[in-house]
Amino acid sequence: MQQMTESSTSSRRLILLLIIITSFINPFLGAAINIALPTISEEFTMGAVGMSWVAMSFLLSSAVFLVPLGKLADIKGRKRVFFIGNVVLTATSILCALSSSGGMLIALRGVQGIGSAMVFGTGVAIITSVYPPKERGKAIGITVTSVYVGLSLAPFLGGILTQYLGWRSIFYATVPFGLVVIWITWRYIKEEWADAKGEKFDLGGSILYVFSMSAFMYGFSRLPEVTAIVLVAVGLFGLGGFIILEMRLKFPVFNMMLLSSNRLFALSNLAALINYATTFAITFLLSLYLQYILGLSPRDAGMILIAQPVMMAIVASISGKLSDTRDPRILSSIGMGIIVMGLIMLTFLTETSSITYLVVILAVVGFGFGMFSSPNTNAIMGSVHKKYLGIASATVGTMRLTGQMMSMGIATLILQLFIGNNPISAQYSAEFMTSMRSTFLIFVILCVVGVFASLARGKSARD
Repeated sequence: MQQMTESSTSSRRLILLLIIITSFINPFLGAAINIALPTISEEFTMGAVGMSWVAMSFLLSSAVFLVPLGKLADIKGRKRVFFIGNVVLTATSILCALSSSGGMLIALRGVQGIGSAMVFGTGVAIITSVYPPKERGKAIGITVTSVYVGLSLAPFLGGILTQYLGWRSIFYATVPFGLVVIWITWRYIKEEWADAKGEKFDLGGSILYVFSMSAFMYGFSRLPEVTAIVLVAVGLFGLGGFIILEMRLKFPVFNMMLLSSNRLFALSNLAALINYATTFAITFLLSLYLQYILGLSPRDAGMILIAQPVMMAIVASISGKLSDTRDPRILSSIGMGIIVMGLIMLTFLTETSSITYLVVILAVVGFGFGMFSSPNTNAIMGSVHKKYLGIASATVGTMRLTGQMMSMGIATLILQLFIGNNPISAQYSAEFMTSMRSTFLIFVILCVVGVFASLARGKSARD
């Protein structure tokens, strides 16, 4: 590794700043909306399922486009895709704020998810491209911390914005950040990273992947409807065809060798998938619990929910730095074990549980998540050749978003089984509590499996 010049050091810091800002904006947009869902539901007269789709449409489009856009970034340039993604995010934030119906908001959130995929599919890859191995974990830890700062501020600021300025202000608040990133990227970032330049983009495989993932994830979210079962089956069949197709192509959109011959990469991604599948819906369910069952305002609910991401932010930067010198497998497995403890505690929530008990639980889950995420991401990004950094970053993002979508899908499915599409109210409080505890119990079982997947990956190879 050549010694860094002063200019390259400054460039790295500027790039890290941009990634920090975008890593803040994306989770803020997702988490702040959760606290505003009851208000949005009231304005647009939406049921429980429709309300959940305001959050899920963003996750769905992000998840299905991450892999193709990650590969496109490897070929055409990660900075270019990162720049365009921020333009899309900023423009759709303005349009979401101007929505006149629930359907319009859901559709625009879907488009916004594509912009998010372009940003998240390139951010960690750019960090990995510009930082040497011995500093990479620290930089990734800072990036992950910024994600959790966004998550930390989202319930609090989202609650205040919703209560005093209306839910639309959540989207307007992100626009200045987006404009700053767009300007700095255009004006000051001269480097470009396209390690797979010259390769042919696999359009056919990309279309098959997007179609199959969309069918699977949309169908999963609508179970147990007959149509949903068919869509899940079609999605799984299509993904099987996608795997066969990719194994035969010279320049596939996703190199299957990364999964078949790279155990560290495969099992680290599986652990990430399970981790997000068992944690993302916690904020969604507890937001409803605090407002509908305990009768708190959006502001007060947000101030309570801040405990989890604050703990994440504190721990993530420390664990990221530790992963540069310690085995990420052990660090992230310990993190998942702590999450299991928090999920078990959540199953004991009642209509009369104290706020103190809930805050302690959120802190436990946040500590575990912070201990897991940075080391796991460092292990994944350090396990592949640099020409696959974009697709590796996209795969990390896909596992995150697919896990989040599955988490919301499981929560929505259980809610639908107990409440149907009726609005959540005092009339259905007993049914809601049963559905929430059932969901957390499912998450406990899945997370225990995730601990074993995390331990089974083997030791990380050091760069």
